[in-house]
Amino acid sequence: MKHALTAACLASALGLAQAGPLAAETPSAPAPATAAPPQAVPAPEAKDDPRVERQRKGAAKVAGMIRFVAIECPDAQPDYDRFKKAIAAMGVDIKDLEQGPLMVESLGYSEAYKKDTPGSCKRAFEHFGESGTTIPGLVARKAPEAKTP
Repeated sequence: MKHALTAACLASALGLAQAGPLAAETPSAPAPATAAPPQAVPAPEAKDDPRVERQRKGAAKVAGMIRFVAIECPDAQPDYDRFKKAIAAMGVDIKDLEQGPLMVESLGYSEAYKKDTPGSCKRAFEHFGESGTTIPGLVARKAPEAKTP
């Protein structure tokens, strides 16, 4: 049931993402009369720049792994502060991972990691653990629970 619900949410989100921006995502305030012509204003983000797109996709992949670790790896816990700093260092706004196409992409990665949960948890430590090869320190081992007598 959980997988069916997740799949339905992903399918509807993908449909919305392909439909284009929602009214809430489009600017509604008119431009000031003294604004510079559109060609004189630099774009806030180079949409056609392959480096920017690669960073955004990498951020979605990392976000998917962090979400996966938080839910599926019983002996691991994400370091959310370090995660936010890593995403910012990639030049990606964390809000882009909380809604819209990047969120949908990160959810897809989370689901893909579930196909081999033990292997994905192991890779999470290899790549994002204390001595990780990709972004060290994003994932830590949970402290063993103290047993009460």
